This record gives sequence, C-alpha cells and structure tokens, in this order.
Amino acid sequence: MTGIRAEPGGPRPTGTSAGGTTPAHHEQTARADVRRGAPGTSSPPGTAGAPGASGTEGTEGTEGTDDTDDTGSADGAGTARRLAGATVVAVVRDEEDHLDAMVRSALVQDYDGRLELVLAVGPSRDRTAQIARDWARRDGRITVVDNPTGGRSTGLNLAICAADPRTDVVIRVDGHAVLPVMYVRRAIRTLERTGAANVGGMMLPVGTTSTQRAVARAMRHPAGIGAAAFHTGGAEGEVATVYLGAFRRDALLAVGGYDETIVRGEDWELNRRLRSSGRGVWFDPALHVVYYPRSSLRDLGRQFWRTGMWRREIVRREPRTAGLRYLAPPALVLALALSVLTLVVGASLAAPWVRLGLAVPVLYALAVLVASWHASRRETLRIAALLPAVLVTMHLAWGAGFLRGVPRASRDEHRT
Repeated sequence: MTGIRAEPGGPRPTGTSAGGTTPAHHEQTARADVRRGAPGTSSPPGTAGAPGASGTEGTEGTEGTDDTDDTGSADGAGTARRLAGATVVAVVRDEEDHLDAMVRSALVQDYDGRLELVLAVGPSRDRTAQIARDWARRDGRITVVDNPTGGRSTGLNLAICAADPRTDVVIRVDGHAVLPVMYVRRAIRTLERTGAANVGGMMLPVGTTSTQRAVARAMRHPAGIGAAAFHTGGAEGEVATVYLGAFRRDALLAVGGYDETIVRGEDWELNRRLRSSGRGVWFDPALHVVYYPRSSLRDLGRQFWRTGMWRREIVRREPRTAGLRYLAPPALVLALALSVLTLVVGASLAAPWVRLGLAVPVLYALAVLVASWHASRRETLRIAALLPAVLVTMHLAWGAGFLRGVPRASRDEHRT
C-alpha cells in the first residue's frame, strides 16, 4: 500500500524520501511549494465579517443543529484524553464554483481550540488554484499544498503531512461540501466521549438547479445509492464507514493514511483498516454536512461510472465486501442487456417467447416510477419528472462501471 510513513522529521507520504522527492508517477516533488498566508490576517476574500460570525454566505441549512446530547459511548471513552487542535484537510480540483463556500465554512467554526485548513490543490481547468492562494494570503490559518497528480488519496496524504503536528484531530472536507458552524467542536467531542478513531455524520445533499435538486433527492433515498446511515439516517453507533470523517491523528498515521493506489472508495478502505486494527468508526447523526452534487446527468453518469469501476477493484481486493448493495446494479445491467438480446433474437425468429424480453425492462421501469413517486412526494413537479432519469443514470452508470472494472488509463486519471 502507498500511504504515509512515520519519520523522525514528521510523517511523509510513503513515496517521499527524506529529501522530499517521490517516484516518477508523482511527476514532481510531492510536497513542493507549500504556501502559508501571512499570520495575523483575518479577512478572507468575499467575507463581509470576521471569521466566527454566524449566518455567512454558503452555509444555508447548516446551522441550528442541536449538539447538546452527549449520550452514548464506546468502550474506553471514559479514559480518553482531551484532544487539542484540529486540522481540516481538503483535496480540491476544478472547484471554482464551490471553493469559497467550503473554505468559509471551515474558518467560521465555533471551536475555540487551534484550527487550521490545508488545501491540496490539483491541476485544474478553472481558477481553483488562484482562489485557494488568495485565501491563504489573507488568512494565516490556511496552507496550500500542490497536489501534482490531482489524486484524492495522494492529496489527502499530502495535506495530512503538511498539518501542524500540534493538532490531535484531522477533519476531512470535500470541495463540494459545506460544514455547519458546530461541526469541528461536535466531532471532537464525539471522538472524546466514544474513544473512536473516526467519526462522521450525515451527508445532506442540496441543489440550486432543478437537476441538481433531483440528484440530491435521489441521493437521500434508499433507491438512489443504498440505505447507508450517512445517506438516509440512522441511530448513533459503530458502523463500517462514514461520510468524510474526523480522525484521531495518531490513529490515522498508525494505519498509514489513505491508500494512494485507490482513486475512489478510499474512505471505505481506510475505515476497513481502522476497524481491522481494533479502532472504532462511529456514526453521529447530529453531524450534518451540506453537499452539492453534480448538476447535469452527464456529469452524474461520469461520476457513477467511475465509482462503479473502483468498487469493482475494492471487491476484487476484498471479496467479502461483495454485498447485495454493490452487486445489484451490475446484475441489473446484465439482465437488461440479456432482455435486449432476447427481443432482437426473438423478433428475428418470430418466436413466441419474444415477449419474455420485456419482463425485466417493464419491472425495472415500474420500480423506478414507484421509487420516484415515493421520493418526490414533497417535491415540485419538475423534480418529480427528473427523478426517474436521475435514478436510471445512477443505476446503469454504476453497474456498467462495475462490469468494466478499472482499466490502466483510469488508474492514472484522478479527475472527479
């Protein structure tokens, strides 16, 4: 596994030597050009008030969460030491439309301990790098690290290695996400009271356009991407994986960080290693993170195609993870393909059994329509009309990607 190794001078990605160089596949110095903003500044671009003010732009739906309920604990929680300081890490690439809101939400946390933000910026087609560096120049809590490959796992490891060693917690956020103002404080409190190595909460997809809103609604419904607790909700407790995650830094480093050979599904794989090492992964439904999904069916299909490909790779490495949730989409694609073949052959032969080819498509269409109706009961007619196309795109793109598997070219393509 390519990840993070501990060294006397601090943690480094396993592909980095003491002199700071990486193998050829990293293409250039992995931790090159770390830029910190000038200390003492506190007015990021586009922010009307100082960090810490409530009601900032881009945090719609993220405030007002009740985090006063501290009931429930895991074994050893009573003896867990207090955790001091947090580093928020993010890998960003082509995030011009969302980066300001994400950075602002990380900086206005009501946590009163040491807090910093490390952005691993990949090669982008837009102004992402410039926006990140503008923020870093104006706020000394922000560090920008170059992520030459653009890889998510690689970038996360680079950001973790660039973190202030005095912080005990590493909190992951994505470029499309917005943190509620209490997120860091609540996450650290949950780590302390449960003794878990990683805690996470609910992904709350929202949209600004009709298509994006339809995608968001589908992602919150079991018919969309399954009934995992962080998508559809559930009771607090230990789980297999969580969305994003707030990690004890020592536990994260002990298992080697993120596996850089995995482009997608890296969070699930990391949580598997944490659990295998005897460390807990905890779901706290009070932690809500706003997420802006893809805003077109084309981008959604591309995202789910790649996710399906990499899930096939994870199942190849860990066959025990091949559950119904992951095998249903590829089985559906195969069944639909067989149905088309049955219709073509049956029609050419004028065979009486040709109508059997309609069984799977008709049943699937009915299931999609019922799921769309159930998911859209409180939505507008426009959203309801889009939901069937969104669900079909999710299912078929994911299933086809799973059947395709990961070709060599996709192992080096990190654009999400």
